[in-house]
Amino acid sequence: MTMMGQPDHDRGITEASSGVGTLTRDDFVSDQEVRWCPGCGDYAILAAVQSAMPSLGVPPEKMVWVSGIGCSSRFPYYMNTYGIHGIHGRAPAIATGVATARPDLQVWVVTGDGDGLSIGGNHFIHALRRNVNLKILLFNNQIYGLTKGQYSPTSEKGKVTKSTPFGSLEHPFNPVALALGAEASFVARTIDVERKHLPQIIKRAAEHRGSAFIEIYQNCNIFNDGAFVALTGKEGRSQNRIYLEHGKPIRFGPNDENGVRMTSEGRVEVVKVADVGEDKLLVHDEHRDDPSLAFALARVASGPSQPTPIGVFRDVQRPVYGDGMEHQLRTAAEQQGPGDLERLLGSGDTWTV
Repeated sequence: MTMMGQPDHDRGITEASSGVGTLTRDDFVSDQEVRWCPGCGDYAILAAVQSAMPSLGVPPEKMVWVSGIGCSSRFPYYMNTYGIHGIHGRAPAIATGVATARPDLQVWVVTGDGDGLSIGGNHFIHALRRNVNLKILLFNNQIYGLTKGQYSPTSEKGKVTKSTPFGSLEHPFNPVALALGAEASFVARTIDVERKHLPQIIKRAAEHRGSAFIEIYQNCNIFNDGAFVALTGKEGRSQNRIYLEHGKPIRFGPNDENGVRMTSEGRVEVVKVADVGEDKLLVHDEHRDDPSLAFALARVASGPSQPTPIGVFRDVQRPVYGDGMEHQLRTAAEQQGPGDLERLLGSGDTWTV
């Protein structure tokens, strides 16, 4: 586990949150050379994050970025904040400790579809289930990039890779559906090349109190190039991107000619607006407490080769894990007085060895 150095205060960082000075993008750019493959989608995500950070009003010294292992996990090196480059899959566990011990800090997790959903799967779902006050960015390129092109938990069935030469036999995870199944209080999806949408979603997540999860479709141009071309290509992007907007009927297409409706069987399906009428379209409600509607929207597409929703699926409030822990500690101190470690260690059954 590698702990990044503290932010470089000699570069003129100011605390915007205290009203002293103004933060800029440069305040969040470290002095480290960015080392990803040329053309990697990680560059676009890094640029979007660094451009969004000043608007949050949180100075770099009040921010921590935690990662596991993978291409995406180099991220903390490039942020001029506190950072921890952890071990494979354990970033949510490390971040949980930071967030609960230091509730005054804003804690971010950067992970990938391999790091976060394979060896790190349990840590991922339990951080969301507990509603720890941290933000998780999952870069989903549907492949293992750092270890050179093996299939990942989000690779499509039949995917031919170095580790599946005859095609993957496994059904892939849907990260958004998985997060919703874990009762995450904020769930969103965006795309690495979305220059406006991506920073907006990052800001929304930062403003959310509790666990916030963002799946980011990220192109790996070396081992899985074009995985999201149906959503990013010149022709496909207007045809297949379904932008979710709270309180609005779900429509999409070059001329908004398509829409999403709920059937009498409780399924959601893509329809032609001219065939059913706009009044039959599903109106998006990201604040609905019951996650079933958001889950149904997460299943509109079986993969990013079809019309796919992006945006905020769910944004609700529920008790934050760290707040509950703080309350228990205060209550215990009030009822039993300050802790006594020596008395605790000597209580109960003891043995002399």
